[in-house]
Amino acid sequence: MAKKLKLAIIGCGGMSHGHLDGYIKIKQGESNKFEFAAMCDPVVERAQAFANEAGKVQDFIPKVYTDVGTMLKNEDLDAADICSRHCDHHINAIDCLNKGVNIMTEKPFGVTIKASKAIIEAAKKNGKICATAENIRRGPSQRTAYWMFNESKLIGDPRMFFSQMAQWRGLEPGGWHWRLDLMMGGGGMVMDSGAHFCDTIRYLFGDVDTVYARVEQLEQRKTNKNGKIIKDWQEDTWVATINFKNGVIGTWTVTWSAPGQGFSHVFYYGTEGSLQDHDVFHGPWGNAELTLKDGTKKPFEEIIKEYMATLSDDEKNRLFPLGFTNGVHIECYDFLDAIQNGREPEVTGEVGMRAKAICESIYESAYCGQAVKYDDVLSGKINAYQSQIDNFWGLW
Repeated sequence: MAKKLKLAIIGCGGMSHGHLDGYIKIKQGESNKFEFAAMCDPVVERAQAFANEAGKVQDFIPKVYTDVGTMLKNEDLDAADICSRHCDHHINAIDCLNKGVNIMTEKPFGVTIKASKAIIEAAKKNGKICATAENIRRGPSQRTAYWMFNESKLIGDPRMFFSQMAQWRGLEPGGWHWRLDLMMGGGGMVMDSGAHFCDTIRYLFGDVDTVYARVEQLEQRKTNKNGKIIKDWQEDTWVATINFKNGVIGTWTVTWSAPGQGFSHVFYYGTEGSLQDHDVFHGPWGNAELTLKDGTKKPFEEIIKEYMATLSDDEKNRLFPLGFTNGVHIECYDFLDAIQNGREPEVTGEVGMRAKAICESIYESAYCGQAVKYDDVLSGKINAYQSQIDNFWGLW
């Protein structure tokens, strides 16, 4: 029997609630796969709340910590799921890896490419797994999109996509969040929710060749930090042209500074038809629609059923363990199972960094005012935008 893993969750706010729910579902399906050993968050009440929930599905309440160093000194862990601030991902991950703990970090994998590389190097040095918590590609509709473009060719060979959204977001200063600080967040929605989209398009179409982009804050946006009005550093607009090595070209355009009529649409085109979706960050979803060259339309839900019918029982169990279709639940299971079976997780740190490099290519292109080679951003040859963040965190 495989060893029961000892798991800690680092960061008990925001997206970590989805991770906790996923691990609870796993615990209910395979009770001996792991145990919750510790919860860690600077806000002790949040860590305690997580520990109390975990205690409902096992015989003890996991230990509670407010700093990672103390936790690593006191606990003999096998795995840590890191859901802390973007700027803490590499710090928490490297500390864990150097103590022999396998890690999975929320997206974006690191706050910069240098931070991401540092995590990957620590994992290699210590012979441990580093995974990226990328959930979107794992859903049935996204798996179906991959199958459609790369295997069944239902709309032919992929050719281009247009992912565009325009909305208006008011200017009244809201409450401050660490994401609004450039040094903590590393950027705005291009690399936050945008990390999902960049992983999806790379999953569907492969590596990028060049990126040309403009990124702006068209409105002067502010935030209220403890009663003081300060700058909100997140962009509110970007327009990016993304060229892939296989010849696919795409445009990704998002703005919250478009007063009046808003819209959101996503079109993927192949040589024989198109797929229409509406989510510029997380799709394609089951409510998408296929249109063939002759005008025939098919609900994407029907295509999902066709795809699922092609899978063997072993493939279904691998892609959708315990019958999960929620990508967060699947990523958590994949992480634990990879550790137990000595295999790579589906979305390694390297895969997460390569998706992140698309986001960073958008920022670097806008910062330099010219098209950039994706490989130059991935290698670190181009890092003018990121250098200010690297310097702040001592990433030389």
